[in-house]
Amino acid sequence: MGSHTDSTHSMPTPAPLPTPATAAGREGLDAILARPAGAVIALDFDGTLAPIVPDPEQARAHPDAVAALAALAPKVASVAVVTGRPAAVAVRHGGFAGVPGLEHLIVLGHYGAERWDAATGEVTAPAPHPGVASVRAELPGFLDSIGAWRGTWIEEKGRAVAVHTRRAGDPQAAFEALRAPLTDLAARHGLVVEPGRMVLELRPPGMDKGVALLDHVHRLSATSVLYGGDDLGDLPAFAAVDKLRSDGTPGLLVCSGSDEVTELRDRSDLVVEGPHGLVTLLRTLAHHLA
Repeated sequence: MGSHTDSTHSMPTPAPLPTPATAAGREGLDAILARPAGAVIALDFDGTLAPIVPDPEQARAHPDAVAALAALAPKVASVAVVTGRPAAVAVRHGGFAGVPGLEHLIVLGHYGAERWDAATGEVTAPAPHPGVASVRAELPGFLDSIGAWRGTWIEEKGRAVAVHTRRAGDPQAAFEALRAPLTDLAARHGLVVEPGRMVLELRPPGMDKGVALLDHVHRLSATSVLYGGDDLGDLPAFAAVDKLRSDGTPGLLVCSGSDEVTELRDRSDLVVEGPHGLVTLLRTLAHHLA
């Protein structure tokens, strides 16, 4: 009797999963739990798997993120990181390469224009948009001409270029002042502006996280999807999950919450507190799928 009790106590009980606030979210979570082999788990990188930092080059995945993903990935159809960053940069900053359990991870970089596959370690991508090179050359002088240099800085992103205002004296005011001029500049070169958390990214049109997510889900004929994000660039992915739901594929929308962007909180089924909360959710989900 005693040994039976000891054996029972040696099996840890997983922490309970949080309950989504919406009926659609609860249906999505139930579908993932019922048939994990058909589930796609798709996640943004910055602000979701990695804390936001003043210098994007210093961003790294949460210390427990890779272990949580490696525990979850073998139990589902796919784990995908969907990011505006170049795929290779997200792989490097995430520490995703060569991790046991992550052999089937993919990274959809530049909003899906690039695809890195852990199985091969290779990045596939089309030719870059010529407007990006033109904007890259013009942008320093353009910012100088409108008196916007103070506190702003340019991030080179390969297939896109971004202007950050986080270091300005008044980041939000600088962001608002730059939004219209940069939109005009982008349009002149056939690009669009993607606003984010104190950043305006000039990039080619036609690709966003929603397009990338729908393509990936349809490729796999997934039976459910979870998408986690934190910023305005994740809204198209949220809209894609809404479309999948309307077409009969259950989905769960998770917001990695912050005080800077509230739109995703309002649209989400489940809010977790930043990357730590997101990693905890992934780890708990992996336990429940064991």
